[in-house]
Amino acid sequence: MKILLTNDDGVFSKGIEVLFLALSVEHEVTIVAPETEQSAVGHAITWLDPLRVNMVNRNGHFFGYALKGTPADCVKIAISELMDPPPGIVVSGINLGANVGVNVIYSGTVSAATEAAVLGIPSIAVSIDSFKPASFSAATEFILKLVAMVGKEGLPPGVCLNVNIPDLPTDKICGVRVTRQGTLKCLEKYDRRVDPRNHVYYWLTNESVQQDEDPYADSRALALGYISVTPIHHDLTNYPMLKKLREWCF
Repeated sequence: MKILLTNDDGVFSKGIEVLFLALSVEHEVTIVAPETEQSAVGHAITWLDPLRVNMVNRNGHFFGYALKGTPADCVKIAISELMDPPPGIVVSGINLGANVGVNVIYSGTVSAATEAAVLGIPSIAVSIDSFKPASFSAATEFILKLVAMVGKEGLPPGVCLNVNIPDLPTDKICGVRVTRQGTLKCLEKYDRRVDPRNHVYYWLTNESVQQDEDPYADSRALALGYISVTPIHHDLTNYPMLKKLREWCF
């Protein structure tokens, strides 16, 4: 298949390199990724500045395109300008750190996949549950299988798959669970600091404080050692409230 590979950790991240090497054995892979890390930018797109695209080499060979923009920018410009014909599937990752619960709405990795879904192309976002993973082998092995399955079965219009993989050896992973987006939240704090010129600045920190108990919620399945696969889409409508709201006397 013709695959667009992107991420939010940047074109020089290890996660995108290992996924490129794995996918390019059987597929035609084009990389369009941010020039620098774009974690937690959500579904932002560049509107007020020009988008600059540069060719990137790794290990002495052409590797892909680096974009001075966001993950969603990468998908949009790849499909409209850099790939002809467009890709049959978009894969975003491998992201460092899980994208589960409420964090999904902040994720640049997931937003690249949802942008592809908006544009009518099946897509997968993949993250590993560590910022210093021991190995990417379980993640690449599973994504190779999942890409083949999506190529065969397809996905409904507007739907993408959010995949989270435990930082475990393949033989230690308990299996695969099809999950819902959970409600895992983080306790966010701003660390107040003072620079050498006596100017105050703040650094955002967070830690998980509310764990889902449902074994079929994304974060809980991941914590139990399962690969979590969640179908998501960009429709944010709350349908029960939609019905109730229509009964209000405006």
